[in-house]
Amino acid sequence: MAVDRDRAVALLNHILEAGLAGVVRYTHYAFMVYGHGRIPIVHWLEKQAEESIVHARRAGEMITHLGGHPSLGIGPLLESHRHDIDAILRESLDHEKKTLAAYYELLDLSRDGSVLLEEYARELIVAEEMHADAVEKMLRNSGRPD
Repeated sequence: MAVDRDRAVALLNHILEAGLAGVVRYTHYAFMVYGHGRIPIVHWLEKQAEESIVHARRAGEMITHLGGHPSLGIGPLLESHRHDIDAILRESLDHEKKTLAAYYELLDLSRDGSVLLEEYARELIVAEEMHADAVEKMLRNSGRPD
């Protein structure tokens, strides 16, 4: 494997911490949703928390595969005290885009050096891109495609 192992582990630890922060963030958001649309929105947020823990676990497994030590840290948690659905979705999108950037950085680092890391990064990029797209669509005004 022709990959900078230390840099890969550092990136994976960043991804792990972001995943753990996502669990906390989405769980908190689910508590704070009120109004007529509460049930489907809470369900969606709970699913995002579940996905975040899966992503964190996968990052931890990749870290130990590389002989590294998974972080006990958690990524930054934003508490804007704005809990309307648009604010929650915008904060979620910002979190997802930052994590997506780390996956792209891991892809660049692993390209032609580790098929395992490269495929892992590609798979998670697809998942995060799809999630970001779903959030962006939820933020659009009804009846407007842009």
